[in-house]
Amino acid sequence: MITVTEASAAAGALRRLTDEGVSVWLDDLSRTRITSGDLARLVATRHVVGVTTNPSIFQAAIGSGAGYEEQLAELAARGVTVDEAVRMMTTADVRAAADVLHSVYTSSGGRDGRVSIEVDPRLAHDTAATIAEAKQLAWLVDRPNVMIKIPATKAGLPAITEVTGLGISVNVTLIFSLERYREVMDAYLAGLEKAQAAGLDLSTIHSVASFFVSRVDSEIDKRLTVLGTDEALALKGRAALANARLAYEAYEEVFAGDRWTALGGARANKQRPLWASTGVKDPAYKDTLYVDELVAPGTVNTMPEATLDAVAGHGAITGNTVTGGYAQARADLAAVEALGISYDEVVTRLEEEGVAKFEAAWQELLDTVTKSLNSKGVDAE
Repeated sequence: MITVTEASAAAGALRRLTDEGVSVWLDDLSRTRITSGDLARLVATRHVVGVTTNPSIFQAAIGSGAGYEEQLAELAARGVTVDEAVRMMTTADVRAAADVLHSVYTSSGGRDGRVSIEVDPRLAHDTAATIAEAKQLAWLVDRPNVMIKIPATKAGLPAITEVTGLGISVNVTLIFSLERYREVMDAYLAGLEKAQAAGLDLSTIHSVASFFVSRVDSEIDKRLTVLGTDEALALKGRAALANARLAYEAYEEVFAGDRWTALGGARANKQRPLWASTGVKDPAYKDTLYVDELVAPGTVNTMPEATLDAVAGHGAITGNTVTGGYAQARADLAAVEALGISYDEVVTRLEEEGVAKFEAAWQELLDTVTKSLNSKGVDAE
């Protein structure tokens, strides 16, 4: 149980983060987190105003079995396929979480109070199937504060445009490169233009662009360590922040341009940058690094609970730590390139690995649910 003193301390750093214009979202979800009241507690005491999920999160939650026994028995009795069973369980969790966050959604005018659910990761390179899945998920969850996650693959870009054009709010995920991020923003604006042409109310459409952070350091640091020179080692832990800061610079440019001005005049919403993968992978780094150093207005930071707790306990929120660092960010990435580490090769590898990891987690989830259904006397197909 959180004491009054602990709640006050947590409110301090997280309140400062919120006051700086950063929306705090939780990067986790499970049925027990909802039914125990824990999610509601985080909303009430830790300034959590949104939730993100991904295949790995659902694999961990449903794989544990906790809270899913009754629904699994009912699904088995109906003789559903494993794919249908997984979708029924995941959308039920997202629907329930969306209900917990509905008051935040209302009070923020739809900006926050959002819960994200991802299209089947096996469809990451199939535009038409991604669009169909996004529409189905929006229908299944049936909550105004759901966001459908679409990966920022080449095939995902036209899907982002089409789904946004239908009036569905999208969380674009697995963004690693600055070039791809600009393509994502372009896809969103094109979707808003389609929605406008169809006569839809643009003010109801929201989007975030999930720019991944820690994995960039993990990959580049590994290569810097192999080089082993003083110059290389001095650059460890700097590439991810540089990459994210330059992404924010791109965001500022795009959403100050003429194309946006026309849409903004029609009450459209900016696509906010969302800092994802903000849990520190290297224990040598401060555990709040990717929160403290990525404070900027109009952003979202989605955190695993360990990071959320760390920020509440000892986060150093000292104001905007992004917009003054563009020159240094460019210098840091240039220094990495000068050592023979290819930025383009790194971000391409990270995108491919990101999709593959989610596919593997999804398959593991399907295998787990298959065993559960079969144990109840049903042959899951």
